Amino acid sequence: MKALAQHELDASGLFCPEPVMMLHNTMRAAAPGERVLVIATDPSTERDIPKFCQFLGHALEAQAVEGDQYVYLLVKAAT
Repeated sequence: MKALAQHELDASGLFCPEPVMMLHNTMRAAAPGERVLVIATDPSTERDIPKFCQFLGHALEAQAVEGDQYVYLLVKAAT
């Protein structure tokens, strides 16, 4: 997934709501259609990141659990 992303957010060690707050800033920096890779260790991101995408219109292209990490690949929505 990493090779597909133009931006990466490592939110490892952070707890709700910090990963989503940081994701807002990362998505603002991305251009429409660009991919953002998110790496987190907080299990609540399994709920929060899909809701973030649904609410703001971004696409959740992939989601995986790799050991103790939750990994997401998002595509920024067109404005």
